[in-house]
Amino acid sequence: MKLQQLLSYTRKAVDDYQMIEDGDKIAVGISGGKDSLTMLYALHGLMRFYPRKFTIEAITVHLGYKEFDVAPVRALCQEMGVNYTVVDTQIAKIIFEDRKEPNPCALCAKMRKGAFNTKAKELGCNKVAYAHHKDDIIETMLLSLIFEGRFYSFSPKTYLDRMDVTVIRPLMYVNEADVIGFQNKYQLPVAKSRCPIDGFTKREYAKNLVKQLNFEHPGARERMFRAILNGRIPGWPNRADSVITPNIDNPSGL
Repeated sequence: MKLQQLLSYTRKAVDDYQMIEDGDKIAVGISGGKDSLTMLYALHGLMRFYPRKFTIEAITVHLGYKEFDVAPVRALCQEMGVNYTVVDTQIAKIIFEDRKEPNPCALCAKMRKGAFNTKAKELGCNKVAYAHHKDDIIETMLLSLIFEGRFYSFSPKTYLDRMDVTVIRPLMYVNEADVIGFQNKYQLPVAKSRCPIDGFTKREYAKNLVKQLNFEHPGARERMFRAILNGRIPGWPNRADSVITPNIDNPSGL
């Protein structure tokens, strides 16, 4: 995927769900993975031409793994002219050594988001951007159906009243396969996850299930995504009527 296509998908999502307004200061969460780095490129590129003016701050929540090197991300942000902040934590130690959590994902996510949102507020940001893409949204829906018995997935835009910040997900129309292609084309400085259970989670199970369903029933993945968009999920904002943005299935322009 080329940068122009990425920007087209991103602008479509931003316009459809009115994610960005004039004067916004958006904290971009950078984990070091392909998704968050792709989002950094997307929002940095969108800043150049989007009619509503906004700024971005890049933030990494360092979980405490000694092998995790933020230098390549820092260099990329410096090249882009984006302010970069690292929040040092001991989350990994707390979860895996102190508490020895048997199912650590939920607690880890809660602690990471708490540290990220707190730093975003300290830096004067009124919005925070999470790098969930289309596949994440579909997988979350399946996980919710299977393990919670409800039809649910991430909302494109959510106001967190306790923190007084709004969460946005500008990559919601981007396929994971396209993120991988973007990573390879632009040689993103991806840092390998140091989590000891990476690849052995329920989310990995859902990812494989979606692949299997789409293989056995071609088009199932897109139909699931359309069901989510049209499913009137509680908490989801309404889509705006968009006439100036391209079709997400044919992102031919900006």
